[in-house]
This record gives sequence, C-alpha cells and structure tokens, in this order.
Amino acid sequence: MEQYDIVVIGSGPAGATTARFASAQGLKVLMLDKHQELGAPVQCSGAVSSHALEDNEVPISDEFVEEVIYGFQIYNEDGDSSRIDYRELKPDLYGAGPGKKALGYVVFRRRFDRYLMTLAEKAGSSIMLKAEAIGFEKQNGDAIVHIKYFNEDIHVRTKVIVGADGLQSQVGKWAGMKTHINFNELASCLQFVVDGIAADGLLEIITGHEWAPGGYAWVFPKGHGYAEIGLGVICSMTPHNAQWHLDHFIKNSFFKERFRNARILEVQGGGVPLSHPLKTQYADNLILVGDAARHVNPITGGGIHTALNAGKIAGNYLAEFIQSGKPATAENLSVQQDRWMAAMGKKMWELYEIKSGIFKTANIPSRNAALYKTMTEYFSPGSPFKKI
Repeated sequence: MEQYDIVVIGSGPAGATTARFASAQGLKVLMLDKHQELGAPVQCSGAVSSHALEDNEVPISDEFVEEVIYGFQIYNEDGDSSRIDYRELKPDLYGAGPGKKALGYVVFRRRFDRYLMTLAEKAGSSIMLKAEAIGFEKQNGDAIVHIKYFNEDIHVRTKVIVGADGLQSQVGKWAGMKTHINFNELASCLQFVVDGIAADGLLEIITGHEWAPGGYAWVFPKGHGYAEIGLGVICSMTPHNAQWHLDHFIKNSFFKERFRNARILEVQGGGVPLSHPLKTQYADNLILVGDAARHVNPITGGGIHTALNAGKIAGNYLAEFIQSGKPATAENLSVQQDRWMAAMGKKMWELYEIKSGIFKTANIPSRNAALYKTMTEYFSPGSPFKKI
C-alpha cells in the first residue's frame, strides 16, 4: 500500500495550492479529483485580484487570463452608481501603460485550475484524475483512503487527509462534521456568457431586491467582446428561481438597451455559500479547506482568493506538522484553523455579521440602501477587507 504524507481530495484552487506548498517543502503528496476535466463545470465568474495571485505565488499567465480588471462600478436598484476606477484613483500605479499593473483579472476557470494543478505537479505532487475517494478508515494513527480509480479499487495510507471537495463536503461528513448549509444561506447562481457587450475594464455589480433578492447581479468582461451577465439569489427570499430573475434583469433593468443585441453563448451556474465559515474544520487525520470549510466571502460570494489563501496556510502548516512527527489528532491539527482564523477567518466572520444584519432588515428600501453602501465601501481603497 502506497504511503503518503497527505492526500488532498479535490483539485480546485484550495486543494491544488495546499498540495503545491506542502510538496515544495518535501512532503509526499497525492491529489485526487473525481472529475476528468479540471474546473468543470464552471460555477463562478472567475474574478480574482492581482494581489491574491501575487501573495500565493501564482505567476500571471496568458494561459488563464481572459480580461484585465482595473476597478468596479456599483449600481443601486435604480441605476445610480459609484465608480471605483483605480486608473483614476491611483494613476501612477494602475493602468495599461509601462510600469503599471492590473487590479485583478477575470480568469478562464478550466485553464486556471489546470495551471494550478501543473504548479502542484512541478512542486512534486502526484495527481490522479477520475479518482473518487469513497471513504477512509483509521489504522495505527494513519488514515487508509479508499479510492475508485476508473474501474479499479485502490487504497493508500496517509497521515492527513485534506478535504478540498467543495460545498457540503463529503470528506467532512466522513469525519462527522456538520457540512450541510442552511437553505437561506445558499445562493442559487446563474450566468450567461454573451457577446456584443461593451466593457471598460470594470467589474459591474448591481444591487437591489428587484433584480437579485438576497444577492446581487453582475456584468463582468471576458475579453474579445464577451461578457458574463449573472446573478445570485437566495431562494427563500423569492418565489422565483435564478433563471426567472436573470431574464427579468436582462429584459427590464436599466441595462435592457445595452443587452438588447446580446447573444447567449454559454450557460453556467451552481450554488454559492453566503454563510459563516465552519466552526470546526478539523478532525483526527483530517482538515478541510476552501469551499469545503466555507472559506467563501459571505458578502461577495468570491471564493478564489480565499481558497488560494487557505491552501497556502494549510500547505505550510502541514509541512511543519508532518516534519514534527506529532500524531495527527484533532487537537494537534486544530492549530491549522487557529492560523487561518488569525490570517483571515476573523475578517470573514465580521463580513458574515455585516451581511446578516443587512438581510435581516425587513424594510426592502432600507435593505437595498444598506447593501449598496456596503458594496461601495467594500471595494473602496480604504476598505479593511481588501485581503478578503
């Protein structure tokens, strides 16, 4: 039976980053993914800040960048807006000219996830696709992971399992963690990839109960004349599904003339947690990272940045932990969550409290005003949440 220091289940941004940083420090790492194609199906808009990539040592590459982003345009329900363009706010730093940089990027998720996996592989990780982890058992302080690999049943031994298997993690359930999410904190998201939409390097965010109850709508550029038009809604706050709201937004909002000639080229969607992080993200021989631990920004629903950060923290901690020779008990592995809390968890809990306060407001105009103000402040240069 093959022996590994860690087995990472799930090869999205959190899993691949955990594997990369652990492997780079000498650990023997196996990464598993049940899919045959990374980054599929696409369930997010793909926006990520440049400092998220820099902080987590992901080189900027044309392989995955679809569009360069320089700022935001935040709209209220009636179309009034606040423009936060860093080319105007900090022209000496941001822009397309020599010596200037981007604020962020819209990435092609399939290529981005493949790129992250390649970085992990180059660092020394072993990769198995079409490999579904179906359970584990404890044995002499280790974990035996049972895997269905194509039509073959195989088993590997490891010190620590890293659950990076997404929302409502099955890996977490194996360990008895309560990974289910409340219906009223799960956003149903749908977006269309369209052509014929002019853009100017800004992420456009549209707030208001009329367009997206419990969430917001967006228009994100993808380059080459393409754009993403989407929204997320909380189903308990509306009698209609996400498709009804997206059709309503496209046909009836203040953008309706802008959208009139857009052609739908692709439909993407999925569930996004807008909840607090899991209170316990570890067990004997096991930790959770990324969406599996609800490392998702509860205000924006953004998960790439938080997944990369969580993966780096986990990979560095596990390298230190495995080399210490300590047993992989829940108590010992809890240190990883402590480090994550200090680095970003406390801010995410603070954002959750802000979000909860907004949507507990019964008066819809007051709620709309609070969300528009919060979004505008969140993306401003003085925001305390820039790293989240």
